[in-house]
Amino acid sequence: MDIAQILGWTATFLFSIMIIPQMVRTLRSQDTKGVSLLLFVIFLVANIIALIYAILIDQGPLIIKYIIAIETTLAYIGIFSYFRMNEKKSKIRR
Repeated sequence: MDIAQILGWTATFLFSIMIIPQMVRTLRSQDTKGVSLLLFVIFLVANIIALIYAILIDQGPLIIKYIIAIETTLAYIGIFSYFRMNEKKSKIRR
């Protein structure tokens, strides 16, 4: 494996897990204040477009990276939505 492949796989791994710390923080705090849903929606759309590009140029590491990024982004949007709905419900009850 040459240096370019090592760098590519390292970047793939890091980009793939970059949303996980935010997921953990949101799950622990059960709070979405200060988190921009628009950021995650834009990130999702960008990754879908990039996945199509990676498929067209047949780049395995990029395909894997974008699939993982799409899955983690969708998971975070689900977590965000769940806690945001709970925040709204608790405000209504007050």
